[in-house]
Amino acid sequence: MTKPVLIVGAGLSGAVIGRELAEAGHLVRIIDRRSHIAGNCHMARDEASGVMVHVYGPHIFHTNDDEVWAYVNRHMTFMPYVNRVKTTSNGRVYSLPVNLHTINQFFGKTLGPDEAKAFILSLSDASIGEPVTFEDQALKFVGRELYEAFFEGYTRKQWGCSPRDLPASILKRLPVRFNYDDNYFSHRFQGMPEHGYTEMVASILSHENIEVELERDFVRADAEGFGHVFYSGPLDGYFDYEFGRLGYRTLDFEEFRHDGDYQGCAVMNYGNADVPYTRITEHKHFSPWETHERSICYREYSRACGPDDVPYYPIRLSGEQALLAQYVARARMEENVTFVGRLGTYRYLDMDVTIREALDTAQSYIGAVTGNLRPPVFSMAP
Repeated sequence: MTKPVLIVGAGLSGAVIGRELAEAGHLVRIIDRRSHIAGNCHMARDEASGVMVHVYGPHIFHTNDDEVWAYVNRHMTFMPYVNRVKTTSNGRVYSLPVNLHTINQFFGKTLGPDEAKAFILSLSDASIGEPVTFEDQALKFVGRELYEAFFEGYTRKQWGCSPRDLPASILKRLPVRFNYDDNYFSHRFQGMPEHGYTEMVASILSHENIEVELERDFVRADAEGFGHVFYSGPLDGYFDYEFGRLGYRTLDFEEFRHDGDYQGCAVMNYGNADVPYTRITEHKHFSPWETHERSICYREYSRACGPDDVPYYPIRLSGEQALLAQYVARARMEENVTFVGRLGTYRYLDMDVTIREALDTAQSYIGAVTGNLRPPVFSMAP
């Protein structure tokens, strides 16, 4: 019998890896420094309003992966949910992503799809060849008016710097739809867990071979006695930040309440830089199958992540990339540890990708143990 496995972190990565290994006959111990499971997708029912709250900000499940969709539905019924984001810019409300309705409303026109394509092309900056910066990308594809209304101010607030200092890759695709589709995501499967992600993760963790300990910090000496460690905490934290701290953005949430319906949608972005918050989320709209008279909302503020803050978005600019390379090289010298998940690989990951990689990582480990091979150091190379 192989030695038991230690998993650091009871979020999606740790839970899914733990369940796969437990079902394969491995004994699994999972520890987490927080007082709850499910990581940043933890949800809790607000006593005053009865609303199910996304404690660390909204998490909307969307995927094209049939296996992942079947996996989450084995552990929780997913209810239909379509993310329809609105944005307030210069005192008016528009729908996102920028679509035909947004274009016609913003410019006061009644264009059809082909007319709108030609119109936006006439506004775009044709002098930009291959976009280098975020601003280049936006100006090349949508022109200055739409860029300043919907992208510039929001991006400054979200990332704490000028869009000229961000790579074009952050704005990966043409941010315009020439139809009236306002579904924020384009994946085949979209939904919300009926009773929240925390109960879904609890179901994943419910196995006789899994032991979970909360409010338990990890130190490397904890690895003694275990055959392998799967670490989903911060990569730099594993090495006690010996080369310095990788950069993240964090979020502050300003909670407020409302009797009735505050904004009529789940997410309202604020595109102007002079509005200090990036968006307001009204959580009862994330569960449209429920009815609540009272409401709970969060204003979200983005800022640089300090040592005691919850890290959300890896910055991954040139300085961080150089530091990351040092940590990756250091990690590859380790024995019997695999770095997984958003923090362990210093990448922004959607939930479906997190689950996909966790499933693949577990199977890779099982195969390595069977073949007497060394398991990979990274679930996916940073």
